[in-house]
Amino acid sequence: MKYIGAHVSAAGGVENAPVNAHQIGAKAFALFIKNQKQWYAKELTQQNIDGFKENCEKYGYTSDKILPHDSYLINLGNPDPEKLKMSRNSFLHEIRRCEQLGLTMLNFHPGSHLKIISENECLDLIAESLNITFDKTKGVMAVIENTAGQGSNLGYKFEHLAQIIDKVEDKSRIGVCLDTCHTYTAGYDIKSVEGYKKTFEDFDSIVGFNYLKGIHLNDSKKPLASRVDRHDSIGKGFLGEEVFQRLMNDQRFDDMPIILETPDDSLWAEEIRWLYSQVY
Repeated sequence: MKYIGAHVSAAGGVENAPVNAHQIGAKAFALFIKNQKQWYAKELTQQNIDGFKENCEKYGYTSDKILPHDSYLINLGNPDPEKLKMSRNSFLHEIRRCEQLGLTMLNFHPGSHLKIISENECLDLIAESLNITFDKTKGVMAVIENTAGQGSNLGYKFEHLAQIIDKVEDKSRIGVCLDTCHTYTAGYDIKSVEGYKKTFEDFDSIVGFNYLKGIHLNDSKKPLASRVDRHDSIGKGFLGEEVFQRLMNDQRFDDMPIILETPDDSLWAEEIRWLYSQVY
């Protein structure tokens, strides 16, 4: 079964996110558990924590169908020691917030070498950052999101994801989220039938479907291999409708959160209904 949702607002408190998800007919959802553009945030109150758990229970959202996203400021492969320390501290703080809320996953962008260190050095730093965090926490899986490869961002090759996973000591604490827009603009032709087949065969052989824990479902405003991250509404970009119809009928993506991050949130309810209507 597919669990489609969207990255909903948590404005006014994290407890509002499951309410917002329910209002658009979502069976899964994503949220920021703190302001994504600030390093630090006020601690969650007991009212926030209890309200979030109560609303998740009320609307039937279990932790395996909720995929929170960390702050955009965090770079776990930052070559600057001071900024790396800030990123690691912030990431640890977000993992601990997940623990408080009873969440079992935290989605993150792997990191950027900033053209200062090599890709391999940066990937090693990312894995080291994860190992340090895991030593101080328990019960929350870090879910790597593949990227479009814009700028100096890593994670646009399946090999990057595999290299990070290989160096993470506790494999039970690491997973992957594939973003359809990022995958396509990174150079994987998921639009064509043959390209779709080959992409996911490659993903399985290089990373492994056992690590796939979620999907970000987005069309793309930019073409194949452009290495530019610009999401579009479903069926309105370069990917078109067919790839989403194909994915909705692909059992390999059952039983995981499939999250819309399309740019027009007024269309989310309609997009969710349309996606479910495509199941044969």
